Amino acid sequence: MPKIVLDKTDRKILAILQADGRLSNQDVADRVSLSPSPCLRRIKRLEEAGVIRQYVALLDPAQIGLGLLAYVNVRLEKHSEGSSNAAGARRATSSPHADFALSVEHWPEVVACYAMTGEMDYLLRVHVEDMDHFSRFMMQTLLSHPAVADVKSSFALQRIKDTTALPLM
Repeated sequence: MPKIVLDKTDRKILAILQADGRLSNQDVADRVSLSPSPCLRRIKRLEEAGVIRQYVALLDPAQIGLGLLAYVNVRLEKHSEGSSNAAGARRATSSPHADFALSVEHWPEVVACYAMTGEMDYLLRVHVEDMDHFSRFMMQTLLSHPAVADVKSSFALQRIKDTTALPLM
């Protein structure tokens, strides 16, 4: 998909919507000194181009009982691509990475998963109630996945900065 060109007004609209996605079109238009129709056309263009992916309500994890935040590095088993057994032939269209990525989609504790460079293959952001919940997730879900070879976990002690707003240069 070609990269959309953003002018100064587009960037102002995006900054406003990142700060408060519930503003009416009229309020956004007023803040960027446009009439409502051209403002709405710009917002629709940004949505259709995928610049604006979605609108959401951001919840405070602690307020809904998810008081423990962990970052988990995951390393998968390395399998050779040229497996000659029947199971390997059946799974030729799949890989440990594809299987793992598909599994992660079904784990509600994992709110973000990134494929990484370096020693580990994936970085997971995991929100759970407490250490018992984390232990159950690790033992019954993550470590029981057949592709997982190693994990390293770190726990957030204090939130210093946590924003969803992207810098608009």
